[in-house]
Amino acid sequence: MLRIGIVGTGGISAAHVEGYLRFPEECQVVAACDIVPGKAEARCAELGLSGVRAYEHIDAMLAAGELDLVSIATPPSTHAELTIAALQAGVDVLVEKPMAPSLEECDAMIAAAAESGRLLSVVAQNRFRDDMATLKEVVDSGLAGPVSHVQVNSSWWRGTAYYDLWWRGTWESEGGGCTLNHAIHHLDLTLWMLGAPSSVTAVLTNAAHENAEVEDLSVAVLQYERALAEVTSSVVHHGEEQAIVVHGRHARVSQPWKVVASQAEPNGFPAPGGDPALVARIEDLAAARSPLEHVGHNGQIGDMLDAVRRRRRPAIDGGDGRRAIELVTAIYQAGIERRTVDLPLRPGDPYYRAGTLVERAPRFFAKTASVGELPGAIVVGSSNDGDR
Repeated sequence: MLRIGIVGTGGISAAHVEGYLRFPEECQVVAACDIVPGKAEARCAELGLSGVRAYEHIDAMLAAGELDLVSIATPPSTHAELTIAALQAGVDVLVEKPMAPSLEECDAMIAAAAESGRLLSVVAQNRFRDDMATLKEVVDSGLAGPVSHVQVNSSWWRGTAYYDLWWRGTWESEGGGCTLNHAIHHLDLTLWMLGAPSSVTAVLTNAAHENAEVEDLSVAVLQYERALAEVTSSVVHHGEEQAIVVHGRHARVSQPWKVVASQAEPNGFPAPGGDPALVARIEDLAAARSPLEHVGHNGQIGDMLDAVRRRRRPAIDGGDGRRAIELVTAIYQAGIERRTVDLPLRPGDPYYRAGTLVERAPRFFAKTASVGELPGAIVVGSSNDGDR
């Protein structure tokens, strides 16, 4: 029986606890930690957990020496310090997205995992969705042909009060705006399906949240060898209509699910009816996929529990988390400096270092409120799983 600790008992901690409770024969949550006095105890009671030891400091929780795995569900600026402490204490780690605000911190986390011999996984729960797994399988099959254009809409909506929470809305504590903390899901999926681009260009703005320093909208173009990907990152889109649309040479496939295969007339214009045979082949491939046994956080937690038991690489490791941060960093660098940024980013690049965004990023507005808690339930996505 694996012994689990939860570090940070805010809104997203419920998704972690629910995931562990799905595997009662394999693990038990035995400890919880939060810097706010009494919050860990209250959260455990709210989630129906009994016999959980509560702590206010991770050092005390780790010193008890009873943990096999911890979930770190704290603000992004704390991820590196807490992850490294757990790894050095001999405990495996599942850390929430985003991995950390800087590549320097990501590399320190990866190094700590390597030096300690422990496992490090970064939450990217959308890879454990049947719709996204189907889209990847179809793209990987080659039926749609070489990819030419991808449209990624990470469209969320948040009211201004969202940024009143104490750690949100500043470059220092949140690490960024919607590009880092919301679109990280779609950017990870883009990397998962297409690999890393060779260069990035982008623009950033704050269109509707006058109480936050950070961006609430960005548009980036990712350059591949012969393809382009457009990524819109937003918390200003009413209806939160998210999509990934992949256009290949032979067909378009997307989630929400749609398949279109055009076919040319002799003059090059599209023929009526397109290519129904290719559409049928793609639909048959998608229909033949076996559904995932567990989805979202539950799926990733199940994979991590298996990885801890078998001492294997988790499906999503520190390198995967780092690649997503590298892409976010390139988008920020391109938007701030108003130029194309080539990948990969090297350690000598100023944006590799912790603190550069805090120094160089625009303060679109001043943060005007800082409250310890916000009332109401957290909504994890709309029709799509996502934010915290």
